[in-house]
Amino acid sequence: MDGAEPDYADGLLVCGYQCTDAAVVHAEPRPGLSELGVLFARRTRQSGPLGELFDHGVDAVNTSLEVLVFAASQNLGMGWKTVMVLFGSLLTFYVQTWDEYHTKTLTLGLVSGPVEGLVMLCLVYAFTGYVGGGSFWQQSTFAALHVPKSALIPDIIYNLHWDEWYMIQGGLVLTYNTISSAQNVVRIRRERGQKSRVALLGLIPFFLTWTLIPAYLYLQPVILNEHLVPFVFFAGLVNAYSVGQMITAHLVQLDFPYYNVLILPLAYGVFDSLGPVLQQHVGVGWPSALGDGVYQVAYLFCMLGCAIGVYGSFVVDVIVTICDYLDIWCLTIKHPYNEGDELKKQS
Repeated sequence: MDGAEPDYADGLLVCGYQCTDAAVVHAEPRPGLSELGVLFARRTRQSGPLGELFDHGVDAVNTSLEVLVFAASQNLGMGWKTVMVLFGSLLTFYVQTWDEYHTKTLTLGLVSGPVEGLVMLCLVYAFTGYVGGGSFWQQSTFAALHVPKSALIPDIIYNLHWDEWYMIQGGLVLTYNTISSAQNVVRIRRERGQKSRVALLGLIPFFLTWTLIPAYLYLQPVILNEHLVPFVFFAGLVNAYSVGQMITAHLVQLDFPYYNVLILPLAYGVFDSLGPVLQQHVGVGWPSALGDGVYQVAYLFCMLGCAIGVYGSFVVDVIVTICDYLDIWCLTIKHPYNEGDELKKQS
């Protein structure tokens, strides 16, 4: 994530991501997702809830994978910059799904991830390959543009790298989109005569998780600096499980899912790591059962395995239940559209 990669690598990864999103996710298509999905739906006269579930479920996982690709293209390395990018990406997806649950409409922000976001990423990846690698982004923007130093430009601003400006821009867009979604949810619920502030409680699970994540990484620098990739997988699956629960609750009209069981192992990791720190600085604490070496790394992979098991069983359960109830297949068409049969049903 902080070394040079082949110039063509990023382009191939983005191409693979888009092909997967178009061809697999929309096997049970719904209108408005992608041109391929729309054309397939029109041609086969097929539409079902699995399309929306697949779109959110697969893209929720792809989001964390795309963070790793972006971090590698920018030479961000294993550190807080990559964690910040992960936070922004997962928050965007969580908030959009939370917005859809309460408004019953998929609303994308001013700069949406599936459209403008991916276009920007493709341009960044293409330019990265053109200039010869991610090291380009690790230099002062003003110096690269041959802007001379001036008393009007503070050193902290002048020395900002390209990737840091990109993150500032992303942070501003993220803040705007989050506030816009919150205002949209409050407005829609007020129009329906529902309590608006109750909906905002749905953001608590995400921010609770993201209170534990930086705490764990701060307390365990060995994970942050040497094993961040599997931790990104784990954090992505935690968010994907929350998103999957939300979109399922939206489709079948269930109560909002506030609880995510996958934060429990993360909370234990923070609790276990916090004891020695408190004992050292406050004088009151407890010994760590995992330490900060090989056992902590093993626990990380246990958390990842737990997340794969929980999310995987959730996916299988939802797919099997919906397919059995609607008498459909998952990735193929069980009952092709027949115009004569449809006319008989209407008559």
